[in-house]
Amino acid sequence: MSLVSRLRGRVIELKSDGELDAMRAAGRVVARTLELLRSRAVAGVSSGELDELAEQSIREAGAVPSFKGYQGYPASICTSVNDQVVHGIPSRRQVLRDGDLISIDCGAILDGWHGDAAVTVEVGDVPAADRELSAACRTALLAGIEAARPHGRLTDISYAIEQACLAAAARDGREYGVVANYGGHGIGTSMHMEPYVPNRGRPGRGPRLRPGMALAIEPMLTLGTEHTEELDDGWTVITVDGSRAAHWEHTVAITDEGPRVLTVL
Repeated sequence: MSLVSRLRGRVIELKSDGELDAMRAAGRVVARTLELLRSRAVAGVSSGELDELAEQSIREAGAVPSFKGYQGYPASICTSVNDQVVHGIPSRRQVLRDGDLISIDCGAILDGWHGDAAVTVEVGDVPAADRELSAACRTALLAGIEAARPHGRLTDISYAIEQACLAAAARDGREYGVVANYGGHGIGTSMHMEPYVPNRGRPGRGPRLRPGMALAIEPMLTLGTEHTEELDDGWTVITVDGSRAAHWEHTVAITDEGPRVLTVL
């Protein structure tokens, strides 16, 4: 789940190797749940049904959904369809159709530790531009992960994400909107912690990356504007021009050996 602005606290939580292993266990729950949802996100299925599947998957693993009840959020996952960027609320009334693009954001708490990840899923036959948008966003995520190395600076991640987006735009022959008002965050004993992780910016700024830090890295791209607005439900964020959006995310640990992705199978 993305973060809109910097948190008030300034303490960045550092984890031991054992604590990162515990986060890895929570991350596997998230990864398994997202893999299930990717297979079930087909035309005719509602986002509400996906939410029910997610909660069942998380609880059967002995974990608890991070999102449900968080600041009043009513569901276990976020399902953002087409022009919805992040924080879309699942509903039985929202039925997926062929050609939709859905971003699914999932979090789980296991033994007090959080995992958080997101994928964008193509429903049936989507336009080529949507496939390229999702691929560009995922490539930006991977670039951000690669930059999450000890002794670097926080905005090295931001810069890597932005540069990957620019490279993808040049390759695909279009401009992608890099959503600036939302970004990643520290994670561990809470879902949202310091530091805030922007998705663009100059390198070499912000806190130094240290082993034991864990970050949710999550670029969001659009096929148009970078500008967004929040709907009256108080959660769903959409593009102001109606362009489609993609969102990819992993929880990543900074280690002496390099980045360790915690939300993979």
